[in-house]
Amino acid sequence: MKLFIATAAFVVLTAGPVYADCPYPAPPEKIPDGNTATLSEMVAVKKQVSDYDAAIGVYLDCIKQEHEDALTKGGDKITDKQKEELDHVETSRHNAAVAQLQSIADRFNEQVRVYKAKNAKKE
Repeated sequence: MKLFIATAAFVVLTAGPVYADCPYPAPPEKIPDGNTATLSEMVAVKKQVSDYDAAIGVYLDCIKQEHEDALTKGGDKITDKQKEELDHVETSRHNAAVAQLQSIADRFNEQVRVYKAKNAKKE
């Protein structure tokens, strides 16, 4: 138990201030309904999704660099357990960001398909 507390304290003390430098990007506020959206709304959201994708890329680079910096800062004093915890935190943050990006892209692409199907009938 003492080892766990020491590990948790080390992670908080070394990773806490460092991770604060990587702000999580805000996703697009709303994905329009393809049945009712206009072309300009779909184009605007496409740009927002593309911008979000780029911002997630910057975020992922940032947390990777923070992870490497935390390991470097720990130097020889960092234990295998502490390294494992830092690795876990970085991997969890990475995977959560990628999953959210994928979810947003999937929702947007579904609405693009709905929009195209609706507008194909008009031609």
